[in-house]
Amino acid sequence: MSKRPNPIQWVGYAFGRTLPDSMRDWVRRDLTGKYATPRHLVRGMVPFTPLFAAFLLFPGELWLRGSMVLLALLLALFYTTAFMPMNRAHRLAKHGLPADLENPDRARRRALERAKYAAQHPH
Repeated sequence: MSKRPNPIQWVGYAFGRTLPDSMRDWVRRDLTGKYATPRHLVRGMVPFTPLFAAFLLFPGELWLRGSMVLLALLLALFYTTAFMPMNRAHRLAKHGLPADLENPDRARRRALERAKYAAQHPH
């Protein structure tokens, strides 16, 4: 089993730092493995947590401050989701992996679908 980052390394990774080469296999599984999308969304929220905390310190009613945090959270989720493919490709390349690397199961299913289509619709 490959080496996993410690909590400090993981937070740095969430902020965009490169992990050591010894963790390249972990990075590959993190970005292309099962549940990569939910992990990406959680990782994408980490850099926004200081902003969310700052909104809670603003003066005003709790519901207003909570609304500010909710709006910021929704916007952060939107942009994190919208830029997921580019972010994933950048992280893969930054760690010395092919930028177009994809989930092996998904690649296998796509190849089977293409073969099935080619068999049904020959040129």
